[in-house]
Formats: sequence, structure tokens, C-alpha cells
Amino acid sequence: MRLEYFQLIDHVLALDLAERKITTEAIVPTTSTIFEGHFPGNPLMPGVLLLESMAQSSGWLLIAMNSYKRGVFLASVREAKFRSFVRPGERLMIEAKLTHEGSGYAQTEAAVTREGKKICEATLTMSVLDFPNAEMKREMLRVATSIGLTVEARADG
Repeated sequence: MRLEYFQLIDHVLALDLAERKITTEAIVPTTSTIFEGHFPGNPLMPGVLLLESMAQSSGWLLIAMNSYKRGVFLASVREAKFRSFVRPGERLMIEAKLTHEGSGYAQTEAAVTREGKKICEATLTMSVLDFPNAEMKREMLRVATSIGLTVEARADG
């Protein structure tokens, strides 16, 4: 098994805490070891990574909503639908909207689009837990800043 670290969200484009919604952007790299095996001569973004981009967008929404007091982890995926392939170099928009929260869980409806056309969508359940350690919380704050999730947005909670 060959694994590499991945951050699938490049930039937060919009965060509306009142509407409980986030829009993010991801640009698929033109080269990656992922494409060596998926698929040789016909590189495609794996569907599981499209799901992960929706989970990461949902996670940033929920973390911002709780003012960085708790972490967020993917718990389940339902109703996932894939409508189109994604190729290297494409610009993707990911939107997630909180639809339910309570008892340590949150549910979002998320979708990935390209040029306004839906590529995939899913209902995601996220587990909302305390950060397991200070190091993880610091790293999440660092990444949040790098993708444009501002301190002001984090403070709105």
C-alpha cells in the first residue's frame, strides 16, 4: 500500500455561519502518484477522494461553527451518487450545508460541482469530538489559515 498525505481543499470561498453553509475550491493536480494506478493512460480522480473532499468541506464548516473547540471526523456516508469523471487539472467547487446536529453528531448535504454541473453528492454524518491532543488542534488551525478560513470567521461560532 502506498499512502501520501493529502489535503483536498485548496481554499474556502465562502462561509456563512448563519446559513450553516460553506463553499470551497479544489484544483485537481495535473500530476500525482494517485494517477499512476487510477488509471494508467486514463487518469481519473478516485471517487473516494471526491467523498473525502466533501467530508473535509463539511469538517471545516463544523469546526468553524464550534469556534475550534472540537474536531470533526467522518462517521458515515449515505446516498452517494457519482455522475461524472474528474480528470487532472480540473477546478472543483465543493458545497456543504449542515442539515442536522445533536448528540455529538452532525449531518451535512454535500456536493462537488465543475463549471456549475454536479459531479457527485452525498449525505455525510460527522462525529464531533474533542480534539485528541493539542498538536492536532494546532495543525488544524494552521491548515485553516492556509486555506483562507479567517480568524474572524472562526470567532463567529
